[in-house]
Amino acid sequence: GVPPATDLVLGATAGCLACFFTNPLEVVKTRLQLQGELQAPGTYPRPYRGVFRAVGAVCRADGLRGLQKGLAAGLLYQGLMNGFRFYCYSLAEDAGWTRYPGGTVAAGAVAGAVGAFVGSPAYLVKTHLQAQTVSAMAVGYQHNHENIAGAFKTIYRQHGVVGLWRGVTGAIPRVTVGSAVQLATFASAKDWVCESQWFRKGSWAAVLAGGMVSSVAVAVAMTPFDTISTRLYNQPVDADGTGKLYRGFLDCILQISNKEGLLGLYKGIGAVYLRLGPHVVLSLFFWDKLRDL
Repeated sequence: GVPPATDLVLGATAGCLACFFTNPLEVVKTRLQLQGELQAPGTYPRPYRGVFRAVGAVCRADGLRGLQKGLAAGLLYQGLMNGFRFYCYSLAEDAGWTRYPGGTVAAGAVAGAVGAFVGSPAYLVKTHLQAQTVSAMAVGYQHNHENIAGAFKTIYRQHGVVGLWRGVTGAIPRVTVGSAVQLATFASAKDWVCESQWFRKGSWAAVLAGGMVSSVAVAVAMTPFDTISTRLYNQPVDADGTGKLYRGFLDCILQISNKEGLLGLYKGIGAVYLRLGPHVVLSLFFWDKLRDL
């Protein structure tokens, strides 16, 4: 019963509120996914070892403020991506598409693709900023932007508008898969726990239970796409904007699999879940409760 335009605002608000709490784990996840890029396991130094030790490593290198690196870009991304994602999903609900078999999954996938495209420039800048650190702890390519505004200006000046959407070929599959799994499993799980009379329909406990089940499924399905997306966004580029490490989505999959093994696609899965778990629960909880209001 919420108009799609209202869902756009509520979705953006929910995403930003969740991002504020989970951004430190996004920083850790980015560093873990870039560590040992295109190198065989055991042949490179590992300044970041596991989620919790990586948190300490970030703090030692960048101070406590380092855990909130890229926060402004992250908030911008979450606002744009989730706002348009929930807006499109709400349109699908109003049109009755989600009542058909597989409609929820399809609507979530399309909504995710739209949100990923709109928010891609912000995700690009967020990844650059979160990867930056002192040389002794650096992993992946270092773009050395001063701040979010400087990053946008530099990318636009060097590569134009098209450069701001570099890496979007990795972002769309990432959010399409994540959104489809998230929205489908959240709706199903929330209905199931209520039908099983575990929790009362409309209660905060039912919302949280649905979000927790959803976060497990999202982490398993999304981590390979998340790793690919991080690599495509952060790689260095030529003067014409062509990536120096990966030619595109499929090339990135093949190179990671060949040089780092299939498990290389699951780098940082612990951080992905620990970040996605609270983020999915919080964003869906905020969205659901804001809709009720």
